Amino acid sequence: MKITEMKLYQVPPRWLFLKIETDENICGWGEPIVEGRASTVQAAVEEMKTYLIGKNPLKIEDHWQVMYRAGFYRGGPVLMSAIAGIDQCLWDIKGKYLNVPIYELLGGSCRDKLQVYCWIGGDRPQDVVSAAKEKYRQGYRAVKMNATEEMHYIDNYRKIDEVIERVGALREALGSEMGIAVDFHGRVHKSMARTLAKELENFRLMFIEEPVLPQNNEALRDIANHTSTPIATGERMFSRWDFKDLLEAGYVDIIQPDLSHAGGISECKKIAAMAEAYDVSVAPHCPLGPIALASCVQLDACTPNVSIQEQSLGIHYNQSGDLLDYLIDKSVFTYHQGFIDIPETPGLGVQVNEEYVKERACEGHDWKNPVWRNYDGTVAEW
Repeated sequence: MKITEMKLYQVPPRWLFLKIETDENICGWGEPIVEGRASTVQAAVEEMKTYLIGKNPLKIEDHWQVMYRAGFYRGGPVLMSAIAGIDQCLWDIKGKYLNVPIYELLGGSCRDKLQVYCWIGGDRPQDVVSAAKEKYRQGYRAVKMNATEEMHYIDNYRKIDEVIERVGALREALGSEMGIAVDFHGRVHKSMARTLAKELENFRLMFIEEPVLPQNNEALRDIANHTSTPIATGERMFSRWDFKDLLEAGYVDIIQPDLSHAGGISECKKIAAMAEAYDVSVAPHCPLGPIALASCVQLDACTPNVSIQEQSLGIHYNQSGDLLDYLIDKSVFTYHQGFIDIPETPGLGVQVNEEYVKERACEGHDWKNPVWRNYDGTVAEW
């Protein structure tokens, strides 16, 4: 079997889909994307096309090594996201070729069902109580919300109080029935993050996420000394080498590699195995499309230290298109009391509606995250 063609589709709301075709009429789908840099990642995938056309798609590990190591410069979000989408395609092809789900090729399923959580509140968190109640009625048992809006290096403690009020109202409304995670989103600098983490401790959160930017991971030691709440991070880390020092330092409880950013299924399986050796759990990052989520579910099924899975059905980014719009069988991501069933169909376990993909690709997108500024005009983290 040989790879014959690679086709890329930029589709709303902010996604990039990749289809790899073979001479045996078996195709695979992937989702290589950096949110806000779709065209840049598309160019990176196109650069790898020359190497991949004519190759046997079943030699996944060898192709991964060539794509990563054959270039003198390696790593980073663009290159690793390009590799990630290609890797997803190749696993999809191999699963379909052997007529098994991908997780069967990675050791087999180690769980009967998978817990998921959803987003509430938007970029500027508001109406979180009503949103959480609605998600509870829909069957979810865990939610995540952004902590703050803009936060300066040293900011008004009113913003800390507002976070506490929101989380407190949410906990009071739903008690211990709903798991709650709070995403600092790298918006909070370490001086304020330490205080906010300590103030949130009494709410018994599932975790606080990205309390500082990954460039400042050394600050996690100080934050960990001020809270017993589990600390999660890793969505902006892109390979096992990026995670190595983080795990060795011992101040993280949950890592969140993104299967569309961190080298795909192949690399994230290795990252998860590294984390298991440090007694650290995995909650893959996935505010993306259906192919990215399907890839996560395949990894989750065969990875014992996965604790929960992010997914983006109905997320605030998806107003111009949602995950199920792009699938033929829309029942594949049905949730029951906060859990999803492990798929049994070959490959990634989803059927992409290619005609709809082509239709929406004609529309395309140019999604960019907003530029935020602090009260004094300085650029703020989004």
